[in-house]
Amino acid sequence: MSASALPGTARAVTYGTPTIKLSAAYLSGAVGGTGDPTVAVTVAQSGADASALTVTATRSSRTTVAGTTDVHVTGTGTARTVAVTAQARGYTDLTLKVTGLGGRTATTTLHYAASPAVQHSPDARYLTGASDASAAVDAGGGYVLVANDEDNTLRLYDGSASGAPVRGWDLDAALGADKEVDIEGAARVGNTVYWTGSLGNNKDGEYKPDRNTVFTTTLSGAGAATQLSFGTAGHRLRDDLVAWDEANGDRYGFAAGTAAGQVPKQIDGFNVEGLEFAPGSTTTAYVGFRAPLVPPQNGGKALIVPVTNMDQVARGTKAVFGTPIELDLGGLAVRDLRRNDQGQFLIVAGSWAADDNSDPYALYSWDGVAGHRPVKVLDLPTADAGGWESVVSVPDPTAAGARVQLITDDGSADLYGDGVEAKDLTHPEWQKSRSTWFTLR
Repeated sequence: MSASALPGTARAVTYGTPTIKLSAAYLSGAVGGTGDPTVAVTVAQSGADASALTVTATRSSRTTVAGTTDVHVTGTGTARTVAVTAQARGYTDLTLKVTGLGGRTATTTLHYAASPAVQHSPDARYLTGASDASAAVDAGGGYVLVANDEDNTLRLYDGSASGAPVRGWDLDAALGADKEVDIEGAARVGNTVYWTGSLGNNKDGEYKPDRNTVFTTTLSGAGAATQLSFGTAGHRLRDDLVAWDEANGDRYGFAAGTAAGQVPKQIDGFNVEGLEFAPGSTTTAYVGFRAPLVPPQNGGKALIVPVTNMDQVARGTKAVFGTPIELDLGGLAVRDLRRNDQGQFLIVAGSWAADDNSDPYALYSWDGVAGHRPVKVLDLPTADAGGWESVVSVPDPTAAGARVQLITDDGSADLYGDGVEAKDLTHPEWQKSRSTWFTLR
């Protein structure tokens, strides 16, 4: 009988090197952020119970942004969660170490980026994975379906939390698109969502056919269980608008606004950013213009053109137009418009110009009736990065304590102080748009 087999003799335990894996190697937060995104951590060690392992932050490459004491680890067993409290704008690499039994350890690096504090910070959340949020609709249960004007992917987010999309749908193949549609407007009718491109030239004044697109998607389920399928598409609304305007005396200058070399974001340009259906209708849609103003001069009115057969336009049929609506938004243009079931509209009003962050924004209420003047509800903050682009849904704006969720397009923002626009950041976890809740009265 060998010595190791003698009664009462204990076999020595051998522990392997522990492992530590992150659900994402990149993480973004915000100074003063509430509910910032977190990273899931999985740890293990052969020969040991995972509950005996500890995870700590041991080094920060830039402690002014976030130090080791700003890293918070929660959870037990194999699954842990890491959250970081940002102290200043910028980047830091955080070293995370797992310590196992037998004195064995392993490390990994979390690449962290912090954006600056914003106004209304307690009511702000960050939608990561893309930075150019340009249109959004309510998916139910607090979830939001968001378009990004730099690609043709629709993303579903939990609108109450910061973080990555629950899921996404890349529609390049379904649309047959070589470039981005430049989605700028959305409207939901039942389970059908209508989406429109900007219809204008690109920023260099070049015509890109994919931008002349109106398409539909069909939703099933709701909230986190939302699923999406592609519907139909039409590619002639821009051309029909130009022909209609020319037939009516070139009232709005659409031909000139779409001419080769014409930049869309000019006071006399051509750029669509809002879409919503008229009260009581599932076929007449209000198309809201960022440009032109009417007349095309400071103090001009915002333009809405009713398309009375939008359900067919999204199938490629020639558009039929109603009487255009000109709204006094204090010299601002339509950046989004949204209606509730009672026919009450909210309009995000902003400049026609491309210098979003330095120009005014305001939120207006409107009853949807041509000739009735919109009423300013509140001025929107402009000191922070991003331009206000989307209204998710409209509460009763006359009710005490009514709150509305707005989303910014942060694509041109230098979020982290390195001179890189958010749309050009190499890691999607660092790209983000901001969602903020505002109390209307």
